[in-house]
Amino acid sequence: EDPSLERHFKGHKDAITSVDFSLNKKQLASGSMDSCLMIWSMRPQMRAYRFVGHKDAVMCVQFSPSGHLVASGSRDKTVRLWVPSVKGESTVFKAHTATVRSVHFSSDGQSLVTASDDKTVKVWTVHRQKFLFSLSQHINWVRCARFSPDGRLIVSASDDKTVKLWDKTSRECIHSFCEHGGFVNHVDFHPSGTCIAAAGTDNTVKVWDVRMNRLLQHYQGNAVVNSLSFHPSGNYLVTASNDSTLKILDLLEGRLLYTLHGHQGPATCVAFSRAGDLFASGGSDEQVMVWKTNFDAADYGDILKTQKSDTTVDGTHHTLVEMDCGVHLKKTKPQDSGRNHAQQEEETSLANTLEHIMGQLDVLTQTVSILEQRLTLTEDKLKECLENQQKIIQNK
Repeated sequence: EDPSLERHFKGHKDAITSVDFSLNKKQLASGSMDSCLMIWSMRPQMRAYRFVGHKDAVMCVQFSPSGHLVASGSRDKTVRLWVPSVKGESTVFKAHTATVRSVHFSSDGQSLVTASDDKTVKVWTVHRQKFLFSLSQHINWVRCARFSPDGRLIVSASDDKTVKLWDKTSRECIHSFCEHGGFVNHVDFHPSGTCIAAAGTDNTVKVWDVRMNRLLQHYQGNAVVNSLSFHPSGNYLVTASNDSTLKILDLLEGRLLYTLHGHQGPATCVAFSRAGDLFASGGSDEQVMVWKTNFDAADYGDILKTQKSDTTVDGTHHTLVEMDCGVHLKKTKPQDSGRNHAQQEEETSLANTLEHIMGQLDVLTQTVSILEQRLTLTEDKLKECLENQQKIIQNK
């Protein structure tokens, strides 16, 4: 089945800048240029919370891993931590000397990394809201910063056209990826932590291996890419672009799977739920949309097979590096219209089955990342040598 529009949230008075699901998928947070943060309930007939406190546009929002806190960054130069309940209480920390573009919790929920137009990336402790240190080698606005899944690395994307990789302990920049032809709007780690994807104003999405520091995949689009999010399985990537579309990229095949039309005007942000069965998008049309992932259940079966299969390298993976996904347009789906009741029930049971499969998949993907399997040719040669030695010993 193809992705389908599930819910539609209206309430913001200006462009949406950021969306994020809570762990249990019961809530969705959105930030907007209208200076408000909204918490939407995924359960029908439940009212949304509107949190007011920021003095200017809210640029970014994120739930803590536990879901008990929401962090937001704003053009008012502050970061706020909210308790997502009726009261909507928040604490403020004076974070930067300019707009805060990005907030991100470490996976243990203990640290927060923020990125700002003051050209710095800052790291904070969550519970005491204490400033720890700054990373300052970017020479222009920093649009986005993320912790790696294990919390050891930080990646940041900037208008200086670079993506920088930092070691959290030594606080040093380990590598700069400079291949972008424009500003870098968004960057994130693959769930395995072995690679990163970056989106830019040069209409591209690039995927880099952070162990070898080399380009793995390159998708050329027709419009500025504002945001991206990895599916928890690590096999798909969803992007939001200025041409109002959301695109789903199949990372294993290195091609475009779906183009989704829902927003009027630029699609500004997109995020998968923690289980991957839903994703949310926001646009400059002031709308927040929730989509059912609905990727074919067979796809998951195939992925499980691929993960168990032998890790050979036949050179095909290496041709993905410069692949233009535009040629591989498979299914372009317009916005889904209403569905009948039976179909919805069927979809619910399918979603539950998928969720179960996803749970198993997550365990699998953590242990064996698809990208780990794409052994480089050198590693492959080494394997061959060992096998040959083995044969010689046996012959003797």
